[in-house]
Amino acid sequence: MTITDVSSIQMPKHVAIIMDGNGRWAKLRGKHRTFGHKAGAEAVRQAVQFARKKGIQSLTLFAFSSENWNRPQQEVSVLMELFMTVLKREVKKLHKHNVRLRIIGDKSAFSERLQKQMATAEAMTANNTALNLNIAANYGGRWDITAAARQLASKVRDGELDAEQITTDLLAEQLQLADQPEPDLLIRTGGEHRISNFLLWQLAYAEFYFSQVLWPDFDDKEFAAAIADFSCRERRFGMTSEQLQRAILDTDVTTGDNLA
Repeated sequence: MTITDVSSIQMPKHVAIIMDGNGRWAKLRGKHRTFGHKAGAEAVRQAVQFARKKGIQSLTLFAFSSENWNRPQQEVSVLMELFMTVLKREVKKLHKHNVRLRIIGDKSAFSERLQKQMATAEAMTANNTALNLNIAANYGGRWDITAAARQLASKVRDGELDAEQITTDLLAEQLQLADQPEPDLLIRTGGEHRISNFLLWQLAYAEFYFSQVLWPDFDDKEFAAAIADFSCRERRFGMTSEQLQRAILDTDVTTGDNLA
């Protein structure tokens, strides 16, 4: 099996990626940081194509965090224009390939022009089923959890819910991406080993894969390597290895798939 041939292994249902290293990639080439962001947009296209081709259900990309507003104003402005350009250029292609686009995060901070473009892109692709492509923009995990808590607090205030009825499942239903499987695999490029306030709740049981590759160089080979590494992990979800194996055997017997 070659490094890009991962058709024979189990795919994660949901992959989340922190796309790190655009600025460093550009600096290594003597270019401005914004040159790296433009190159990173091509890597996004490749990642989406790979995920769709391999049957991954959801792909969530961390494009712009709530903390990224603190970057130099020129860089932020270029990122906003790039976001607008990519939305206009790519949405028809996404629709043609049956990809559903969703923007998650606090959209109110963006210009009305950009918000309108986001809404147009989401509406065009709303009924597509081949892949859920989630772009996290002005997103933060703490913001997500806080917003969910506020929604529940409002229901308690309005008498629709008792505080004692609040459970982890109920809170999870208020979060971004509540209608999709939680991420099985988190990939971070660029050599850093942190999750940077990304999907804090949703990543509770995800497997982490940290790549030294800078995001513009993240191609099918690198994506496949992350998938192959993921396939070797034993995901116990709090159980022992023995309990997990027994549960798998029981499932096989129930479904008729036990070959023993």
